[in-house]
Amino acid sequence: HTGFLPTLCKYGYKGPIYCTEPTLPMMNLIQLDAIKVAAAQGRNPIYSERDVKQIMRQTITLPYGTVTDISPDIKLVLANAGHILGSALCHFHIGNGDHNFVYSGDIKFGKSILFEAASWNFPRVETLLIESTYGLKEDIQPTRQEVESSFINAVNNTLADGGKVLIPIPAVGRAQEIMMVIDHYMKSGEMVEAPVFTEGMISEASAIHESYPEYLARELKQKILETDDNPFDSEYFTNIEHADAREEPLREDSPCIILATSGMLEGGPVLEYFKNIAPDKKSKVLFVSYQVNGTLGRRVLDGSKQVSMLGKEGKVEVVTINCGVEKLDGFSGHSDY
Repeated sequence: HTGFLPTLCKYGYKGPIYCTEPTLPMMNLIQLDAIKVAAAQGRNPIYSERDVKQIMRQTITLPYGTVTDISPDIKLVLANAGHILGSALCHFHIGNGDHNFVYSGDIKFGKSILFEAASWNFPRVETLLIESTYGLKEDIQPTRQEVESSFINAVNNTLADGGKVLIPIPAVGRAQEIMMVIDHYMKSGEMVEAPVFTEGMISEASAIHESYPEYLARELKQKILETDDNPFDSEYFTNIEHADAREEPLREDSPCIILATSGMLEGGPVLEYFKNIAPDKKSKVLFVSYQVNGTLGRRVLDGSKQVSMLGKEGKVEVVTINCGVEKLDGFSGHSDY
């Protein structure tokens, strides 16, 4: 949602950019990473680090609930959208209050382990523009309780068989929720204790979440601010900071959980883990996010038994898929029908 902002400014936009407080460091992290990814793939980035720095100078951060005059006759209030860290509904109070317009962006009305449910109690709304990702009557997602139970079973069964659980995952939002779920259920004894390795941009995104506890679910905020039980600092988690450190999670006799980007197997460190884990019958690839048609993740989910991937020195290698493959719906950051 913020990925094109540097290009907008590059081509002449000089006005203010409004967002919540955690959105600024998060979008900065994502935009700079996009430049690195484009360069690594041999593409020319559509904007530069200079453009990213420019939008930071134009950005004005607002806490939830603050009334801000953005023009002589329009007031803006941002409210929690429950989607990802800092996501916001925009309430525009136009003129003398004769017209109130709410733009939802992506929205989640259900509470999760990471965020409170979206705000909805506006005094007046004449016009509502709302997302419709799961807007059809048949678009019913499992409850958080149901999907967390399925997640526990999938992980426990794989670890009991001596296998590894590879979770391809987006670095922002979904990774942190799955980390919180793992920490909670390992501590409660409902999930088998095992090492949990993360790689990609997950640790940086998690640090931003930890820095803004007031934007998180009440129970999680309390743990971070008032106890010694901060789930982001859990003893279960080890971040892999460079490729040489992958030896431990990839050891044959080492059941573990691996969270690595990207979520659709379209790049990032997850590909190296996938090449090693896919042939192992005891292990499982566990998808917890949507797999778009045409992606490697979708082909694996649809039952492909062999896939071609780039190996060392740019050579194509065929990877045989013997591991289990499962997708869990219900962790979505979008409301359903």
